[in-house]
Amino acid sequence: MNFEESKRRRDAASDTRCREFMLPNTRNSMGRAVHGVIWDGPNCLVGNPMIVFGHGASGDRHQSPIPYLAKKAVRELGYFAVSIDGPVHGNRTVGDGARGAFGEEWQRSGCIDDMLSDWQVAIDAALAETGAGKLAYWGLSMGTIFGAPLVAADKRICTAVLGLMGTVGANEETKSKIVEAAANIHCPVLFLMQLEDELFSRERYLDLFDRFATADKRIHAHPGLHPAVPVSELNASLAFLHDRLENGPAEPVDSAFGPISA
Repeated sequence: MNFEESKRRRDAASDTRCREFMLPNTRNSMGRAVHGVIWDGPNCLVGNPMIVFGHGASGDRHQSPIPYLAKKAVRELGYFAVSIDGPVHGNRTVGDGARGAFGEEWQRSGCIDDMLSDWQVAIDAALAETGAGKLAYWGLSMGTIFGAPLVAADKRICTAVLGLMGTVGANEETKSKIVEAAANIHCPVLFLMQLEDELFSRERYLDLFDRFATADKRIHAHPGLHPAVPVSELNASLAFLHDRLENGPAEPVDSAFGPISA
């Protein structure tokens, strides 16, 4: 695994380091290479957790807010972070390298399995390179389309932030992959929802949330369209991952108000 430091993305003030990588992957049906980036810094010690970031359909491995959250995790928590390009995005651009190209790719049989393979190759290599310990996942929209199957399949992932997605698919295969994945996610999940989302209905959102098998799940809903997740919620999502990585799943609690009487 060869790393090249991304000088234009280095944050000298905080000494946050950003390293690009490319990995061959003979396990996916397309024979495509995996392109990604690792963030780390002087506080990132062997055994510290790593957050795995999945981007949306209109971006790439550096899509906002991933660098913001990755640098915050490195600086404040000493966590490693890793992100890779989607199937037709970034250094693997096909067509417009955005929603148009992804819409076509999502129709292809095996697209989710191939991306799952890409993620597993990248995670194995990133862990070998950094010596990181526990894993968390953060990914919205397309980051949930591919992230939910990853969280379900990779039991090294201890907690996840998912959302901006419902029980939909480009076809029955991709929809069934999401439904099956949700039923096999047992780690703590924070699920983010936009109340005026122009891509997914509230009913589809809630249906997906209800399907998560974990007992430790939360849903945070905000006004606004699909991409309008507030910064305060981004910070809260990182705090959620930190808490679950350090403390494990939340214990069920009784009402803070005690028994309610008439």
